[in-house]
Amino acid sequence: MKAPELLLPAGTLDKMRTAFAFGADAVYAGQPRYSLRARNNEFTLDGLQTGIREAHALGKKLFVASNLMPHNAKVKTYMADMEPVIAMQPDALIMADPGLIAMVRERWPAQEIHLSVQANTVNYAAVKFWKSLGLSRVILSRELSLDEIEEIRQQCPDIELEVFIHGALCIAYSGRCLLSGYFNHRDANQGTCTNSCRWDYKVDNAAEDGTGHIEKAAHPHLNPPPEGEGANGSLRETYTKLDFDFDKALSESALSDCGAQPRHPLADRVYVISRQDHPNELMPVLEDEHGTYIMNSKDLRAVEHVERLVKIGVDSLKVEGRTKSIYYVARTAQVYRQAIDDALKGRPFNLELLGALDALANRGYTDGFYERHHTHEQQNYMRGHSESFRQQYVGDIVACANGVAEIDVKNKFSVGDKLEIIHPAGNCIIELKEMKNLEGEAVTVAPGSGHRVQIPLQGELAKGMLARFI
Repeated sequence: MKAPELLLPAGTLDKMRTAFAFGADAVYAGQPRYSLRARNNEFTLDGLQTGIREAHALGKKLFVASNLMPHNAKVKTYMADMEPVIAMQPDALIMADPGLIAMVRERWPAQEIHLSVQANTVNYAAVKFWKSLGLSRVILSRELSLDEIEEIRQQCPDIELEVFIHGALCIAYSGRCLLSGYFNHRDANQGTCTNSCRWDYKVDNAAEDGTGHIEKAAHPHLNPPPEGEGANGSLRETYTKLDFDFDKALSESALSDCGAQPRHPLADRVYVISRQDHPNELMPVLEDEHGTYIMNSKDLRAVEHVERLVKIGVDSLKVEGRTKSIYYVARTAQVYRQAIDDALKGRPFNLELLGALDALANRGYTDGFYERHHTHEQQNYMRGHSESFRQQYVGDIVACANGVAEIDVKNKFSVGDKLEIIHPAGNCIIELKEMKNLEGEAVTVAPGSGHRVQIPLQGELAKGMLARFI
């Protein structure tokens, strides 16, 4: 088995340096005007130049994401804006638009191009097509199973394949969500996504008149009246607020008309959703037998599938998250580096890696489409190990001198707690026996965000200051 590349996100130069320090082989950074990360993006021309120079000095790679689907105005400026970027010799451009790809191939035929996940490549015929155009790598769609990836690898042995293994999942097909453009006129595919799928929405029962017009029920939070007792004879005038329990629905419902899938009576009602900050803007939504899963996807975590992906021969394993924290970059790089190394050396999967990733801010985890049919035994088994190794990110080490580290506190911790120092040279667990505030006074509790404290560190932990966390 060959070692796959571990590819981490770099929204800033500090995140890039952190990724390399904790085990990444390569990073990807986006052009603010031509990638899907226009906000919170440090990689202007000067930033790109610095990043590429530093990456190459370390023997690492930096890929430039230039993967939006441009309208005419951006097509007209693209080639002139790309000229200084190409001169910096990035290791590859990550692109999606066929027109821009053709323009770059014609002007700079030696420039390596990776096909973005935005192109939604889901079959081996498409991979062969892109290879025929001279692309060196295809980033496969997130909507593929492990078996499908393996078949593509077998059918296309002479082109690099890349897959996502961690990070946010799009609520539509990868990168094609329209919610942000609809609500805020800020298009996800133009780099200005406002993450509308993750806002706080409320679901209420609705009433539908004879013309099909839908509006919020008069008393949406009340229990439904007995059959035949609705005001004005209408059974749709008052309903309970939606509380859909799918497991309960499966056990109680009758079969649907087709006789194949169970269907709950609540599935045939009409509902509306509203945003917390705009409660009077009502949007109709229909419920089906699976519940209302229209917003806020869980995050991808596929660390348990690294071994299979390595055996398949995937060339690059990619973590999503250019706008995430430096801690996120360090932790994911470290965990997936260990998973790759374990797979290459034939060691069994370390279940504690699941718990290490639980310490990151997340919306709940899923392994996406990699495995279509999990058993309850496998899910509970993995969840149990994850919870037994639960941690919390509590602070950043921002300075260290004379064996004393200054901590920028993120979450509460106390004297007597065990702290794991996350360090590029290797992690270390210590028991906190003493702590002081910045005035040198002894304290027993670091209350949380906004506070700074000092703790003693010894040996290698007290040396160097690159990206350390507890």
